[in-house]
Amino acid sequence: MQAVIRAGGKQYKVEKGDKLKIEKLDKEVGKSIKINDVLMIVDGEKVTVGTPVVKEAHVNAKVEGHGRGPKIKIVKFGRRKHHRKQMGHRQAYTEIKITNIAVN
Repeated sequence: MQAVIRAGGKQYKVEKGDKLKIEKLDKEVGKSIKINDVLMIVDGEKVTVGTPVVKEAHVNAKVEGHGRGPKIKIVKFGRRKHHRKQMGHRQAYTEIKITNIAVN
């Protein structure tokens, strides 16, 4: 069984046992979370598409850890102005493991 979920403004195609990095959640490591934004479910040949979400469907996941992604450099440069500005950014994420995809 596969599902398409929405987490942190992005969409992910997941199966049971998948690990993925989503936008940072304020949950402790080892806690379970329930994702109710299920956009589509594929069960063999049966496909259920939500409008916009599938009613009574949810995905259970377990928080594996937290971290920060690679540094992205931001450079602003004004030509002929002797102006240059450099900054960096590291996006925080939460790593989760999908434990169950359920449809009532």
